[in-house]
Amino acid sequence: MPSIHDFATWEPVLRVLRASNEERLAAPGGYVTGQIGVYGWSVPVRRRSPEPGRAAQVEDMQDEWDAVEVVRNALLEAGTDDIAFVAEISPAGRTVLHLISCGPAADPGIAGPYPGSLLLVEDAVAEPWRRLPDPMPGAVPAPSADPAQLERTLRERLPDAIGATEAEIAAAEARLGVTLPDELKALYRVTRARWADWGDYETAEVVYDAVGCELLALEDLFVADASSRPCRWEFAAMEAVVTPPDAAVQQLVGSPGWIVFGGNGGGDRIAVDLTPGPRGHLGQIVMLSHEWTIGAELLADSLTDLVLNGESGKAGGDSRGDRPPAVVRVNSSSLTSIQAAAHPGLEALSIGVWDGEPFSLAPLTGLPRLRTLTAYTGTLADPQEIAKLTGLEFLKLGPQEWRALLAAGAVPRSLSAAAIQVDGAPHPLPIVDLANEILALWDRPPITRTVLEGDLGPEAA
Repeated sequence: MPSIHDFATWEPVLRVLRASNEERLAAPGGYVTGQIGVYGWSVPVRRRSPEPGRAAQVEDMQDEWDAVEVVRNALLEAGTDDIAFVAEISPAGRTVLHLISCGPAADPGIAGPYPGSLLLVEDAVAEPWRRLPDPMPGAVPAPSADPAQLERTLRERLPDAIGATEAEIAAAEARLGVTLPDELKALYRVTRARWADWGDYETAEVVYDAVGCELLALEDLFVADASSRPCRWEFAAMEAVVTPPDAAVQQLVGSPGWIVFGGNGGGDRIAVDLTPGPRGHLGQIVMLSHEWTIGAELLADSLTDLVLNGESGKAGGDSRGDRPPAVVRVNSSSLTSIQAAAHPGLEALSIGVWDGEPFSLAPLTGLPRLRTLTAYTGTLADPQEIAKLTGLEFLKLGPQEWRALLAAGAVPRSLSAAAIQVDGAPHPLPIVDLANEILALWDRPPITRTVLEGDLGPEAA
């Protein structure tokens, strides 16, 4: 199989690109960019429009599909998930192809050739992903929790179910490293929830109706800690854990006390909560939405409550109360000054689209919890003021701001990750070079660039 670094592997893609981008490639300094991955691709080609009333089919893009498949197979062979490229093709067919592989210290860009976040400290995660639950020593089960009633009710509803043995329950506890709450043990004593025991969807539906959710098999129970909710650094850095004093659920990314035992059929996880919020109950039932990267929603006070009464949709307390927000955005349609954003609880600040005078960062100096700063190009009066923000762990700036910091030797050494704000469509290679300069400050593996040259010959008339 041709290597990902063989010109022949890329020749079909290059021919498709040339056919769709003749004018752009023929312009002085002309080039096209794209990205191909094992699970998808983004390449600038023209596709035939389907006939009116018919959805697009593979045959409408067969040339593109076949060409990309050659590269995808080479990626699979190389054990690489994703590769970006910049292609320069002369009218005579002379081709220079730059391949960009992000490697272990940079995330691939989102549908583009520019690198995503740069991981400056190996295995580092954003602060919300490091946050553990606050202890709640006074937390007790809800009055509705009744393991004996729960087990009786489920045996009445599922008389033919096969339950787990005590040895199987003990094995699950050993695997998870946690003692299962009595209600969860009662549930699995009635049904171990194995598909092999059900055999068809009708039986599975009976179990769903009896319990109120799609059950995981006992051996598939898992703890929804922070690692179970992965998130790209640039998004994770703009999250914050805020649990108000009237909350039933701690609004964490994950918890060692969230034991997932089921789902709602729509991708959301349902868990027993052994680390409740200030107003919650030990063993309450929470839902972790697949659309959220942080927080959980209270469904029922107990597993008994869920089985007997269904989801209660109980509120978990106001998410912020009267306190200033931990995450703030300053831009033309939100807050319009740094002074208005600055307060001791500020954790993450994003400076977005702004047509006024650039901002001074002086009001942020000394804020004890500020850990994230992102700023569009041209929004900062003096990028070197960033050096005074000694607690930053994530910084995203435009190229000119990064250049100013690098020239002054003022890149904060507290950073765990960084990113380059790319506005418009600048040439990708200088952005990659800048990213490598930042990575080099932490002695991290660089983004690799491989240059392939070849000749496609003149395009047929």
